[in-house]
Amino acid sequence: MADSLKLYFGILKHMGLRYVLFRAWYAFQQQSGWLKRRFPVSRALREWITLRDWQQQDARFFFDGKESLAGSALPGFAAGDGRALEKRVRAIREGKILFFSSAWYVAPGWVTNPLTGFRYDISRHWSEIPDFSEAAGDIKYVWEKSRFGFVYDLIRYDLHSGADQSGFVLGEIDSWIRENPVNLGPNWRCSQEISLRVLNWTFALFYYRYSPSLTPALFRRIVNSIFFQMQHVEENISFSRIAVRNNHALTESLALYLAGLLYPFFPEAGRWKENGRRWFEEEIAAQVYPDGSYLQFSMNYHRVVVQLLSWGIRLAELNGAGWSAGLMEKAGSCVRFLTAFQNAKTGWLPNYGNNDGALFFPLSEVHFRDFRPQLAALRGLLGEAVDYESGPWEEEFLWLTDGRGRLRREKTAGAVVSAFRSGGYYGLSTEDTLTFIRCGAYRHRPFQADNLHLDLQVGETNILRDAGTYRYNAPPHLIEFFSGSEGHNTARPEGYEQMIRGPRFIWTGWVTEADGGWRSEPDGYVFEGWFRGFAQAGKRVIHSRKVKKYHHRLHWVVEDRMEGLPPGIPMVQIWHPDETFSERLTIRARDDRGAALTAEVREGWYAEKYGEKAPAPYLAFRTLSGYIRTEIEISG
Repeated sequence: MADSLKLYFGILKHMGLRYVLFRAWYAFQQQSGWLKRRFPVSRALREWITLRDWQQQDARFFFDGKESLAGSALPGFAAGDGRALEKRVRAIREGKILFFSSAWYVAPGWVTNPLTGFRYDISRHWSEIPDFSEAAGDIKYVWEKSRFGFVYDLIRYDLHSGADQSGFVLGEIDSWIRENPVNLGPNWRCSQEISLRVLNWTFALFYYRYSPSLTPALFRRIVNSIFFQMQHVEENISFSRIAVRNNHALTESLALYLAGLLYPFFPEAGRWKENGRRWFEEEIAAQVYPDGSYLQFSMNYHRVVVQLLSWGIRLAELNGAGWSAGLMEKAGSCVRFLTAFQNAKTGWLPNYGNNDGALFFPLSEVHFRDFRPQLAALRGLLGEAVDYESGPWEEEFLWLTDGRGRLRREKTAGAVVSAFRSGGYYGLSTEDTLTFIRCGAYRHRPFQADNLHLDLQVGETNILRDAGTYRYNAPPHLIEFFSGSEGHNTARPEGYEQMIRGPRFIWTGWVTEADGGWRSEPDGYVFEGWFRGFAQAGKRVIHSRKVKKYHHRLHWVVEDRMEGLPPGIPMVQIWHPDETFSERLTIRARDDRGAALTAEVREGWYAEKYGEKAPAPYLAFRTLSGYIRTEIEISG
């Protein structure tokens, strides 16, 4: 009872009274059946606009049918790239879907989890379907196919190969409409998933705008479904804007704006456009910090924001509209933040923060972890130069500009020291290394206990890395590992977390005191940072970390110190090395008296992509002294 009261008090303290009252009111609506009345399942089809009239309407998309892209500057493929795309298209047409940019599964129908075989009851109202169920498994395995991200491979193949895919793409959309009645089943459960589905259908609809496969009857069914889905999003958007307040709210707000912009024949179009635009502006202002860091503390979710901004900026421009100076400034700051931590050779960023494989609009032939397509596209739309050579990553920008855009290039050189104090991120980038450090206080909901995590990249190898993300609906011990301090290169009192873990995604006892910064010394750069945490171990526990990177050497020195440790509790320093560490990496640690510490090899995991994990032992140094000095050297 006492623990429950502490949890509820902690939620109230950090999330606020508005959040708590709204969640209580929403739960009441769900349990009383009021949500079923707010979201009725019976909908009559209407003739909003004829196909011929729609083909002649003024609303402008990235392109006006695939015919408009003939002779554009969209790149072709090298033989290997073309074969890879063709192979994926063949798999999709055989009923397989690439889930979370990770693994292929046969995905029968629209409501069956391919991992567990569980089939949801399509007659149940969406409000009666739980997000988490042991029998069903992770609901994201159902949502992923219904997101319709797979249409981009089909459309790209259509354009590059000339092999028409319209019958299959439009047939899949029609199949979804027929098998997912309005407001019934799992695919109406999440308004963000609905929003993404509408945006991806819109991409396909405009690409096949003049295709014979798009018949008047099919067009009518698609447009009606879009209308019903956006009605649902508008009616439920308060949940995302109050209870969730992350990329869900951004996606739904932008989808409302774009639905109003691109489908002006809907009676609600004017309201959707006005409210969606205002809400998107408000969410960007609130969610993107002044230095360009993002409140979800995740590189991959930050990329989601970049793609949404690119769509919003470009489509508003094409339709004679624009955004506030504040939003445009935030867009530029997002790009600068992510670029600061990008590997110059691979385009990858540290696998930091929650990563569920989200890549909303995959429009190029590069690895999922390569951020160059999205960052180049937004930089190009903002008129900023890019620091990349020419390559397949350009394709996304070209799709958004009808193949007629041009990127401006500008190389940078030398060591770059970065400090993003609002979000709590610090970096040192040289020609062949990246030193990334997380050190920050929380003003918004944390998702991982990872303060003072140190990530090291040398060349193309992430020598010391984040353990990643496995699944949101995983067994408790795996959730604790991947989201807790144990899954990060930091230190902690043995057995204690930096914050107090609650159910699922909830933490209380947030870290609210933290600071850090760089300084230059004759032989290297030095970062020093600290935070107060570990409330369950003691109210005065402070973890400080000093990291020195020597000039022109693959040599780092890390000093960890903990003050206020309860007697008898050891401090444990944790390192997650790349699997090749034994060949190139040397880690030596000593305590406050200079005595060598022996590394314990402990069982752990590494998850590069959502839904996948592999055994990955990690190193742990223990001491009762509260101080560890560690030297990290890389040979070769």
